[in-house]
Amino acid sequence: MYISIEKAAKILRTGGIVAIPTETVYGLAGNAFDETAVAKIFAVKERPFFDPLIAHIAEIEELENLAAEIPRNAKLLAEKFWPGPLTLVLPKKEKVPDLTTGGLPTVAVRMPQKQIAREIIKLAGFPLAAPSANKFQHLSPTSAEHVLEQLSGKIDGIVNGGVCEVGVESTVVGFENDIPVIYRPGAVTKEMIEEGMGYGVWGMEKNLKVVLSPGMLEKHYSPNTLLSLELPSEVPPNCGLLAFGKLPENTTLFAKTLNLSANENLTEAAANLYGMLHELDSCELNKIYAMLLPPIGLGVAINDRLGKAASVPIV
Repeated sequence: MYISIEKAAKILRTGGIVAIPTETVYGLAGNAFDETAVAKIFAVKERPFFDPLIAHIAEIEELENLAAEIPRNAKLLAEKFWPGPLTLVLPKKEKVPDLTTGGLPTVAVRMPQKQIAREIIKLAGFPLAAPSANKFQHLSPTSAEHVLEQLSGKIDGIVNGGVCEVGVESTVVGFENDIPVIYRPGAVTKEMIEEGMGYGVWGMEKNLKVVLSPGMLEKHYSPNTLLSLELPSEVPPNCGLLAFGKLPENTTLFAKTLNLSANENLTEAAANLYGMLHELDSCELNKIYAMLLPPIGLGVAINDRLGKAASVPIV
């Protein structure tokens, strides 16, 4: 099931789909211009067709192959944060299939930081549509083993690139009158964008009826075990705790406790998030309780993923 990058590129060139590592999570990749390959991605993930995919490129110049228009601030963000965990939502060119974009007139594009991902894109010779390599609404994979657990026998191979360094999906940014709008928080934080642009950006769009980018559905990234963000005053039997920083006094009453970061390091917490949720989910617990993080920097993105996993919008 594990394959080389050369084998992966060959499979991709013949219309197959493979899991590839990026710095954020493992992606399930196929030719972004090939509707048949993209349809395979949707089928394997059991993902609804209205939920758009992100096209991944290897060089910044390749953005022009996908986007019909690139606002000035989009260029500035790409120059500052690419390669990296930032996705830009831009008007698409006609040759980009509607299936890839969920029927939207825009395309989401990212240039991953992980070298092995860009090498595969270069060898394939085209942009790769690559949503997370998991079943729809299930936990995102941050290791090849996570992909194997969910998609073994359903895809054409997995490139094992180790554990993902960032550990949460990319920040997604769209543009309203050239002003950046954060549709999904990630490792490129609002503060980083504001510093890079020299002015404040709009917050995430709320109460939208239309999905404008990947990651905007209210329920997403969920373990099979029920997840709650309200810590219990009395701990029920056989429950787990996903903690952050100082542990609550009743910690010993939980059947299993994992700490995203004992010293409250947000980068460490993001890298550990999905791996620890996968581990807790494998323990046959009755429920998982999770502590929210301070809503600053990467804490915003982590809380967003926890809220979607628990189907509780985080304001």
